[in-house]
Amino acid sequence: MEVQILHARSGELITSLGDLQPKSTIYDVKKAFAKEKRKYYPDRQGFKTDPRGKMVKDGDTLESLGLKNGSRLYFKDLGPQVGWTTVFLTEYAGPLVIYLIFYLRPSIVYGEDAAELPYANVVHIAAGCWSFHYAKRLLETVFVHRFSHATMPIANIFKNSVYYWGFAAFVAYFVNHPLYTPPAYGDLQVYGGLAAFVIAELGNLSVHIALRNLRPPGTKERKIPRSTSNPFTWLFGLVSCPNYSYEATAWLAFTVMTQCLPAGLFMLAGFYQMAVWAQGKHRNYLKEFKEYPRRRAAIVPFVL
Repeated sequence: MEVQILHARSGELITSLGDLQPKSTIYDVKKAFAKEKRKYYPDRQGFKTDPRGKMVKDGDTLESLGLKNGSRLYFKDLGPQVGWTTVFLTEYAGPLVIYLIFYLRPSIVYGEDAAELPYANVVHIAAGCWSFHYAKRLLETVFVHRFSHATMPIANIFKNSVYYWGFAAFVAYFVNHPLYTPPAYGDLQVYGGLAAFVIAELGNLSVHIALRNLRPPGTKERKIPRSTSNPFTWLFGLVSCPNYSYEATAWLAFTVMTQCLPAGLFMLAGFYQMAVWAQGKHRNYLKEFKEYPRRRAAIVPFVL
């Protein structure tokens, strides 16, 4: 069986791949294409059955896509790729280090006299919360997450790092500033926010573990996410992406605890992006699983 590979944008013929079978998968096509065009390793390749259509999945077989001898596939160069683990480690290590520079070495940013000035208690708590969050993310990247895709475009590592690293410096500058003013309602506001932050972080971790257990090692199997015996996962009964719900709640709690406008802006920016991701995943769940619970929202119970 032979399949013609055309460029998705220009429509020009790139090559023809023979020795394929109806049961051959798109990943088999990628490996065969990579042998002829070594620049385009499998993770860099994207294929469509129509130049304006969606990318087909690696596990799709040629016969399941309706392809026969002489059929066409349209190739798209996804650009240089980098592993998801590398991306996440870069994104999350930066905010941790940057924040701690402001906290542990204030003289570098605010001048030599800043190191002699006392910190309010909430500043120490905020540094602990920030450090815990990003340390947790780093550990989850290594030990918890199982990624459905091995790589992502290398350009994303720069775009995402600007976002995370930039907001880390923005928030850290104001929370650790010598002129920072503690919250108006004192310990009630600080410890109330801290309690909510800890609960949300534990919920986020619990959901990540539950999602990890849905996918057997080394597979891309997808299942309907459901709650477990862990009470923190019961939020699956109301939303499709409770990990995002807990994440947004954690930063809302951090904002209340510090009463810091930059922290609130970070929370709003993060919530907007997570809401977009959550709605996309929610729509995919509804399309993929006929029995998917219709009562679930995407990220905010009963609302969004």
